[in-house]
Amino acid sequence: LGTALQGVCLGEASFQGALAYARERLQMRALSGPKNPDGPADPIIVHPDVRRMLMTQKAFVEGSRAFIYWLARLNDLTGHGSEEQAAEAEDLMALLTPIAKAFCTETGFEVTSLGVQVLGGHGYISEHGMEQLMRDMRIGMIYEGTTGIQSLDLLGRKVMGSGGKLLRVFTRRIHKFCEAHSGNEDLSLMLEELAAVNARWGEITMQVGEKAAANPDEIGAASVDYTMFSGYVALGYMWVQMAELAQRKIAEGADPGFYEAKIATARFYFQRILPRAEAHARAAVAGAASIMELDEALLHL
Repeated sequence: LGTALQGVCLGEASFQGALAYARERLQMRALSGPKNPDGPADPIIVHPDVRRMLMTQKAFVEGSRAFIYWLARLNDLTGHGSEEQAAEAEDLMALLTPIAKAFCTETGFEVTSLGVQVLGGHGYISEHGMEQLMRDMRIGMIYEGTTGIQSLDLLGRKVMGSGGKLLRVFTRRIHKFCEAHSGNEDLSLMLEELAAVNARWGEITMQVGEKAAANPDEIGAASVDYTMFSGYVALGYMWVQMAELAQRKIAEGADPGFYEAKIATARFYFQRILPRAEAHARAAVAGAASIMELDEALLHL
């Protein structure tokens, strides 16, 4: 979890640097008309693609932070909760720790890479420190077990090794949340999407398990895509909870700015990032043949 947290920390630093630069850097005019008419150009933050990169950074950093803080709370419950709370927390920790380590470092690297991209050429040189964040983040996917090793642990030991028990502890929790808030019209689209990927999680687990019964290589072939799919579902669960809480806070009269930002970012996550999960699902169930069938002597041809 400490390694996973590095993904959040370096990603947050990159996001802050990219956001500050995007507000100051003047280049081109907004497609919808000048936003800085008295200046020679508009700040790049007005351009949709720059905003896409910043929103992606924000969605991953804040979603991953919520995920890791929740895991820290679960860790406390294993030692200080009731017997029932401790048992559930241990099961959830067993399943979710490899997801957090792998997913938060993989997406942390994406976030720091986007930070370089927002700054363009200035991001690639050492002056602004953005390339340093990206280089420092790259080690996160390697040490304390590479993404591949964490993924084998998740799919081989935690999911298949428990006969699906550990997975069901989490998917049931998501299912119950979606059911409990099914009457919330403002969150209906998010809840529908989350319920769908949650059900899909069980489907791809069964498909990979059936293939693996005949060929153990299927676990290794599917594992990283399976882990990334799992991470996108986990962050979806975090974001819909944050959106629901933000709704309640606004209704209670809290200053809406902070909470409206959470709801907007949740919408962005579900519309622009969660769809990636389906690509990982399709790859995970595609089988090992296309990976393993080519003789290694022919790889260079």
